Amino acid sequence: VEISQSAALGETVSLSCTASKGVDNDLSWYLQKPGQPPKLLFYKISRRQSGTPSHFSSSGSEPEFTLTINGVQAADAGDYYFVQKPPSVTICSVAAVSF
Repeated sequence: VEISQSAALGETVSLSCTASKGVDNDLSWYLQKPGQPPKLLFYKISRRQSGTPSHFSSSGSEPEFTLTINGVQAADAGDYYFVQKPPSVTICSVAAVSF
């Protein structure tokens, strides 16, 4: 599933995904910018990876999970991946945030 979403600078953006049952909280969010590998933002639903900006937050409970970007900045543009496992890594959705 691919979701394209545009946002104006300073807006709050919420990206929501539905996970399969029984994922055991092993859910991650990644951001991929053009020409770069995906960068881990959050793991285990809401555990912040070092380097993830403070205006990002992740929350939710099975089956609905949300990545929130408070006060979108130009540097936040890119493809956001919601990844669940086991049994394998699955890209549930991609949201392109552009300006």
